Amino acid sequence: MSSAYHPETDGQTEVINRCLEGYLRCFASDHPKNWAVWIHWAEFWYNSTFHVSIGKTPFEVVYGRPPPTLIKFLSNETKVAAVAVELTERDEALKQLKLHLLKAQEQMTSYANKKRRDLSFDV
Repeated sequence: MSSAYHPETDGQTEVINRCLEGYLRCFASDHPKNWAVWIHWAEFWYNSTFHVSIGKTPFEVVYGRPPPTLIKFLSNETKVAAVAVELTERDEALKQLKLHLLKAQEQMTSYANKKRRDLSFDV
C-alpha cells in the first residue's frame, strides 16, 4: 500500500506503470501529444496478456473466460460511419504498433548480438 505523496513505495504499481508507459511509447511514438488516446488500448493489452504470477490473464480472472480476439475490420461490415472510422483507425493503430514492436525487437537483437561471439568446443 502506498500513500498519496509516495507512490514509489508500492512496487507492484510501479511495475505496472512501467509496462504501460513502454506500451504507450510504442503506440504514441509517431504522435506523442496524442498518448491519452491510446490508454484504452494499453488497458486492453495489459488485461489480455498472460501473467505468470496468476497463471492466466487478468481478463480471465475477472470474467472466467479468455479475452475476445480482435478481428480485422472489413469496410462493408457496418453502415454506421462513426463505427467504420473507429474500427479503421483501430486497425491502422494496431498495424503501426506491430511495426514499432518489430523495430524495437530488431534493435534489441542487434544490441544483444554485438556482445556475442562464436564458440566452438573440441570434444
